[in-house]
Amino acid sequence: MYQYEYKTIHELRERAAAMTLSLSDVVIRHEMETSERTEQVVRDQMESRLAVFQESIDAGLKDTEKSVSGLVGGDADKLLHGQPKLLGPLARKAAVYALAVSEANAKMFKIVACPTAGSCGIVPAVMTAAAEELGTPRETCVNALFTASGIGAVVARNASVAGAVGGCQAECGTAAAMGAAAVAQMAGGTNDEILNAFALCMKNTLGLACDPVAGLVEVPCVKRNACYAVLAITAAEMALAGIQSVIPPDEVIEAMNEIGRLMPVSLKETSDAGLAKTPTGKAIAARLEAAMDAE
Repeated sequence: MYQYEYKTIHELRERAAAMTLSLSDVVIRHEMETSERTEQVVRDQMESRLAVFQESIDAGLKDTEKSVSGLVGGDADKLLHGQPKLLGPLARKAAVYALAVSEANAKMFKIVACPTAGSCGIVPAVMTAAAEELGTPRETCVNALFTASGIGAVVARNASVAGAVGGCQAECGTAAAMGAAAVAQMAGGTNDEILNAFALCMKNTLGLACDPVAGLVEVPCVKRNACYAVLAITAAEMALAGIQSVIPPDEVIEAMNEIGRLMPVSLKETSDAGLAKTPTGKAIAARLEAAMDAE
């Protein structure tokens, strides 16, 4: 067993406590052990992911054209230039950035699947928006992304991050929970506050179906990323205020896993139920199929 190995959130927390380390320190050292690379190489690779976060946001905001399907595109620009009415600066910026990255993904631009392509907008949006609003140093952002990735790895190991296995709770749910943990750390949260942010967020995504219209990662996926980016910030804010999750993180993960197993196949990325089978959803699918046949 590796010195810094962990298979559960509890083990990650206990390892950090026993060694008087941050969660990100444990994740970094585990990555160094398993990959047999230096800390600098490991950090440089993670920092490159942050660079792609910004690249995806910029590309999504710059290109306001529709995707090939015509279903998405330009909404990030609308929200960016619209008159603010309800959301505060951080939440609004996160929603804009999540739309931008998800629209970039729909147009086949470069993104980081964090943890999946369908949920690619959430972590980049939350972390980038928080860094801008809080003035977070780059090194702190890198550390927070290590924490998020370490937690996401636990979810992938003990449940799933695939919509085809666990529904969108496994994709956007995990991404939002990772984002909540990251932004809680960026705001100076303790290890326990970070993990409570994760649990509070994931609990409130349980049961989320994966029902993409026409089988495309566009509707409702793009706008869902924006909504769950705001949820991530809400969960982090609650945890930083001292609000705790009654259900521990590992039990929340297991609950998500159980719900995923119980969820019908029709709601797990097959487009056989939910929004995909609404009259409008079926009409869109028929139109796109006809267009493909005509080519």
